[in-house]
Amino acid sequence: MKTALTIAGSDSSGGAGIQADIKTMTANGVYAASAVTALTAQNTTGVRAVFETTPEFLGEQIDAVFEDIRPDAVKIGMVASKELIKTIAERLKYHNAENIVVDTVMVATSGARLIEEDAIDTLKEYLIPLASVITPNIPEAQVLAGIDILSEDDMVTAAKIIGDTYNCAVLLKGGHSVSDANDLLYAKGEYKWFKGKRIDNPNTHGTGCTLSSAIAANLAKGYGLIESVQRAKEYISGALNTMLDLGKGAGPMNHAFNITGYFTE
Repeated sequence: MKTALTIAGSDSSGGAGIQADIKTMTANGVYAASAVTALTAQNTTGVRAVFETTPEFLGEQIDAVFEDIRPDAVKIGMVASKELIKTIAERLKYHNAENIVVDTVMVATSGARLIEEDAIDTLKEYLIPLASVITPNIPEAQVLAGIDILSEDDMVTAAKIIGDTYNCAVLLKGGHSVSDANDLLYAKGEYKWFKGKRIDNPNTHGTGCTLSSAIAANLAKGYGLIESVQRAKEYISGALNTMLDLGKGAGPMNHAFNITGYFTE
């Protein structure tokens, strides 16, 4: 069985973070391990409190996984501090990690910054250059490319700037009203659009975590990048289409929509 490691924060409500990652990886047929960057007290209406892991303990978690159940792919989610980012980069380089998917969580849908400016600089310098592919949304791509993105042509320009600057593939997610649900992959000088129809479902908590984890799972199984992205988009569309409605705010999707059998009854 192929394996994947998620390095991310815990979401106590289960819809995002490592909980969403583990569900997604399991549903996509790989064994999931985790290294927790932070504990959060949150639900579908917001985050109440955050308790960050120390760099030393995060490093121990990563080492423990690699030394025993070596992951075939690694997904990295929200990491708020520069010290933790440096620790992740250092340990992944030490272990020669492969198939690294970085969900560049920097800017919320509302436009609010989620990590400090110096942490963004550290992310650019240490972690993004290690990535096989990064998955920024429009606001995050604007930070990385240094340009405004108002059209699909702007997405093309931004993806090239980011990919060429950091020498990694870029899946630029167009869900922030620029191109409906169309995403753009830029890799090795070539572009590919992944067309998608916006699903009228307000419960989208954890979609970024889920997409990046599904890509990592498929890379772990040996699929190429294009097919991994395509399969991940099909999975997330299926999870949203079941219209799960939990919680009072923006609820989670149904990660287990395609899991059937005796023990699910």
